[in-house]
Amino acid sequence: MSIWEYANPKKFMETSSWALPWVAGLSVVCLIAGLIWGFFFTPDDFRQGSTVKIIYLHVPSAMMAINAWVMMLVASLIWLVRRHHVSALAAKAAAPVGLTFTAIALVTGALWGQPMWGTWWAWDPRLTSFLILTLFYLGYIALWQAIEDPDTAADLTSVLCMVGSVFALLSRYAVNFWNQGLHQGASLSMDKKENVADVFWIPLLVCIAGFVLLFLTLVLMRTRTEIRARRLQALLARERLA
Repeated sequence: MSIWEYANPKKFMETSSWALPWVAGLSVVCLIAGLIWGFFFTPDDFRQGSTVKIIYLHVPSAMMAINAWVMMLVASLIWLVRRHHVSALAAKAAAPVGLTFTAIALVTGALWGQPMWGTWWAWDPRLTSFLILTLFYLGYIALWQAIEDPDTAADLTSVLCMVGSVFALLSRYAVNFWNQGLHQGASLSMDKKENVADVFWIPLLVCIAGFVLLFLTLVLMRTRTEIRARRLQALLARERLA
C-alpha cells in the first residue's frame, strides 16, 4: 500500500467521505472547549489585562495562515514532480482557507496592538512579511481564476507558491532574524521558559488543535468540491464533442 494511492481522485473521495465527519466533529469540540475555556475560565494578565485572551484567536490563526501556505507548497511540489491532480486541487482548495486565517490574524493582531503598542499597525518585520504573505494569497487565488487551462494554472501557481514561501518563513522567524520591531517573541516554544503560563498555555493548545482540525475539515470539503467541479467540466466537454 502506497500513500500515492490517495492521489487517485476516486480513492481520495472514498477516504475523505468517512474521515470528514470525524475531523469536523473533533474540530467543533476542540474549538468550543478551547475558546470557552480561554475566554471565560482564565484570569486576566497582570500586564495586558483581558486583552491577553485574544491569543486564543490570534496565535492559532497566525500559525495556520503560515502552515496553510507550507501545505500548499508541499502539494504544489508534488504536482510539479508527480503530476497528481488531487495535490494541485488540494493546494487550490487551501488558499482561500489560508487567506481567511491570515485576515483573522491581522485583525486580531491590530485589536491587540492598539492598546498594547498605542497603534493599530507598525511596520514591524514580522507584520510586514505577514502582510506580503496576504498579498501572495490574493495573487495565488487570482492566478487560478485568470487561467482557463487547469494544468497551466497549476504550474504557474506552484511557482508562485514557491516564491511566496520565502515570506511565509519570514513571517514565522522574522523576530529571530531581526531584533528590532514591536512584535513579541513566540508564545509557544520548545523552551518551556519562553511559553506563556500554564493557565493560558493549556487552553491555547486546545484552540490550536481546533484550528488545525478546522483547516483539515475545510480543505477536505473544498478539495472534494474541486474534484466534483473537474468531473463536471469533463462531462460537459464530452457532451459538446458528442
